Amino acid sequence: GRLGGGGGGGGGGGGGERRRGPGGPAQRLAPAGHGARGGDGGRAPEEAALSGAHQRAYQARLAGRRHPRRGRRGGRCDRLLQETRDQELQRWVRGRPGPQPRQVRPSPIGAASFQLPVSPFTERPKLPDNYTQDTWQKLHEAVGAIQSSISIKYNLEELYQAVENLCSYKVSATLYKQLRQVCEDHVKAQIFQFREYPFLILLFLKKINKCWQDHCRQMIMIRSIFLFLDRTYVLQNSMLPSIWDMGLELFRNHVISDKQVQNKAIDGILLLIERERNGEAVDRSLLRSLLSMLSDLQVYKESFEQRFLEETNCLYAAEGQRLMQEREVPEYLHHVNKRLEEEGDRVITYLDHTTQKPLIACVEKQLLGEHLTAILQKGLDNLLDENRISDLTQTYQLFSRVKGGQQILLQHWSEYIKNFGTTIVVNPEKDKDMVQELLDFKDKVDHIIEVCFQKNEKFINLMKESFETFINKRPNKPAELIAKYVDSKLRAGNKEATDEELERILDKIMIIFRFIHGKDVFEAFYKKDLAKRLLVGKSASVDAEKSMLSKLKHECGAAFTSKLEGMFKDMELSKDVMVQFKQYMQNQSDPGNIDLTVNILTMGYWPTYTPMEVHLNSEMIKLQEVFKTFYLGKHSGRKLQWQTTLGHAVLKAEFKEGKKEFQVSLFQTLVLLMFNEGDEFSFEEIKMATGVEDSELRRTLQSLACGKARVLIKNPKGKDVEDGDKFIFNGDFKHKLFRIKINQIQMKETVEEQVSTTERVFQDRQYQIDAAIVRIMKMRKTLGHNLLVSELYNQLKFPVKPGDLKKRIESLIDRDYMERDKDNPNQYHYVA
Repeated sequence: GRLGGGGGGGGGGGGGERRRGPGGPAQRLAPAGHGARGGDGGRAPEEAALSGAHQRAYQARLAGRRHPRRGRRGGRCDRLLQETRDQELQRWVRGRPGPQPRQVRPSPIGAASFQLPVSPFTERPKLPDNYTQDTWQKLHEAVGAIQSSISIKYNLEELYQAVENLCSYKVSATLYKQLRQVCEDHVKAQIFQFREYPFLILLFLKKINKCWQDHCRQMIMIRSIFLFLDRTYVLQNSMLPSIWDMGLELFRNHVISDKQVQNKAIDGILLLIERERNGEAVDRSLLRSLLSMLSDLQVYKESFEQRFLEETNCLYAAEGQRLMQEREVPEYLHHVNKRLEEEGDRVITYLDHTTQKPLIACVEKQLLGEHLTAILQKGLDNLLDENRISDLTQTYQLFSRVKGGQQILLQHWSEYIKNFGTTIVVNPEKDKDMVQELLDFKDKVDHIIEVCFQKNEKFINLMKESFETFINKRPNKPAELIAKYVDSKLRAGNKEATDEELERILDKIMIIFRFIHGKDVFEAFYKKDLAKRLLVGKSASVDAEKSMLSKLKHECGAAFTSKLEGMFKDMELSKDVMVQFKQYMQNQSDPGNIDLTVNILTMGYWPTYTPMEVHLNSEMIKLQEVFKTFYLGKHSGRKLQWQTTLGHAVLKAEFKEGKKEFQVSLFQTLVLLMFNEGDEFSFEEIKMATGVEDSELRRTLQSLACGKARVLIKNPKGKDVEDGDKFIFNGDFKHKLFRIKINQIQMKETVEEQVSTTERVFQDRQYQIDAAIVRIMKMRKTLGHNLLVSELYNQLKFPVKPGDLKKRIESLIDRDYMERDKDNPNQYHYVA
């Protein structure tokens, strides 16, 4: 016999007598061939009912252990029947007949007790004759009833017990072989109905699906009856498939592996998928069941997936070629996106998840990968021109899915920016609006990068390179126009923007400014315009001016803005000087009736102005001398040079309508003051009296006689001033304003001034090149031509051509700063 339930306290209601061992817990003996029953050892009743291998197998079942070779449907079947099977087994175990407990009489002596030991069986009980054959016949009938879908005349507990009894008496191997043979015979009989099946493909698929579903249900039922065999003998023999796996193997070998059946099934499945792709409604649950069958039978990849992917490849290759000819790019991309979503849904609904990656790759390759360049050439420019955000977003997302797609999109993106930007920059007719168009274009591409391209750094960097490329295709002009655009925004009277908006505009301008190579050109024009704003008091905001200066300093360094900062410093010092001068004038015996304001400018900070000698009236000359005496008295050794081209004045005038004030330039002032001496003067008389240059005088007279505020009357009438023209004081002048600002000539930049500014920049560049060459040669002493040119490119901050460098080298050689090597003309030596 064997000890049952060791380690626990003594249980009640067990078979056999009890005895207490020395110092140990109560134990209970059980007869051979039966496990101990009761509550011993804390085990569940059904667990204690099994022993040895039986007990281990049953514990595995209770723990939900899987057979190592059982397919995924086996696990599913276990879950389907687990609860029912457990309940049946528990009822069977509790009601199982066994040895009846012996009655133990109490000892007549209260202080003593005894136990009666029972000897175990010496031999195992023998099975009745024909028991194995009769039991198998019973099981065979049950299996046949299951396969025929008829009721079983035996209950499951009886059948399960029969299997356990056979296994207990070492006939498990025979039982397994017999069961396999019965199942195999049944499966073989199914194949004939499919080989000769005459109906349509859809009916064929439904028929084979029903056969599969029936087979699964039958194997689940059979396995529940033979569970003890499956969990003991089969589990201990690694070479044997579980009963469920055996069923899969038989169905695979005798039904699905039949070429005629398999081909017809696969053809039908592919036909249904093709119909669905063409927009027809199909039975998706049927497809899901059939493809799950192929997966469970482990023939999914070899029998279905390969053919499915081949047909998918052919379908989308043809579709891509056709639709690229028929549809516009946005419509085509929408179709591609729709196809990708459809195929993804098929994977979720009925295809095996392992098919997803090759399937999606196939669609991407045929609908996108083969047409990347064609798609962009056909439609990208239009999408960008029309700013079609949603379509551009879809383009980026789809191209990012394909290998090399993003790189091709980057190339076309760069080309578009260069081409579009070039049309803005190189066309002189667009100069007036160039900067605003550049800012608008930059805002547009920034928005596309942020919204459509997910702020991809590659697109941002390539955009910057492309802007730098096209904006410098026209040297100098963009830099000049950017400076003038800044001037228009910082000039007083600009009511287009608030302080916050102006700050944002300046930030955007600085972004464009970073792209230009000729920053020295920008500096020259910016400095000239800044000088006008400061001297005429035309700055919209000192804070805005200093903010722009700070931005330039941060971008280009302190050296770039040192002169500009000096201009602001001069203006502040001039205010202090004028406070002192007014106090000085109050102490004079004849202070005069003209309020003079003088700005003291450091020549090195300010733009270079061409001096112009004009004939000032006596009062002006007197005031100049007074100020000169005052200033040089405080700053001996300095020299003052009056810049008449920058002067301006406020004149009081009397007309028939009443008094007016005119805000005019110094040249306009000199002309108007002449009419205190007479009512009419000729062009020659005015020229001789004022000393103003011919071209400047003509523009001045135009502003006074041909503009909106016509203080003078020109005779004969016309817009151009000729030598014989006469000018008459307009005593009938009328204007709704008291103070009238007459168009100031110095605020308008002539072509000559532009050329002059550009020439000064070119001259400054020559000086910088010369200084850089001398600096390098002084340090190196001897250097080859190519190395010298290379170092110059690294040091110079403006674009320069190799020919210009060669000219400067020749100039320095001529001036004996350096010399050529006598043996090697490409070698230079520094001359100390």
